[in-house]
Amino acid sequence: MASPVPGLPTGMVVGTYDEYADAQRAVDYLADHKFPVEHLAIVGTELRQVERVTGRMTWAKALLGGLATGAWLGLFVGLLLSLFTEEGWGTIILMSMAWGSVFMMIFGAVGYAFTGGRRDFTSKSVIVAGKYEIYCQHQHAEDARNHLARLSLQNG
Repeated sequence: MASPVPGLPTGMVVGTYDEYADAQRAVDYLADHKFPVEHLAIVGTELRQVERVTGRMTWAKALLGGLATGAWLGLFVGLLLSLFTEEGWGTIILMSMAWGSVFMMIFGAVGYAFTGGRRDFTSKSVIVAGKYEIYCQHQHAEDARNHLARLSLQNG
């Protein structure tokens, strides 16, 4: 039986795919053919971290980012606080948003100042796999390979 705790899978590789969608489609095919899919794992290999630079970081972006974050956080806190008061809930929400904005703008400015110009850009990071392998427990591996061979013949 497959381990409920994530970790390195055991078993054999029964299929290798360049795209995650193809590996997912293969497992779906196995599920449609009543294969016991709880004995499978999709494993991304050849991992790479990709950081896409999205723009230049400026004082204005640091302050506006803090303002926006603070406003949302303040709205949340204000809504929670307004649950415990009978009057003036609008004032509580607005004051929470204002104070949240001020504090988060300060934190944004301090954080940007501490970078000292060493990271004057914004970015988004993601980890991508070069290929995807389907692992299967040994006792079901041959059956899985046979099913996947039929799938590749259909798509072939």
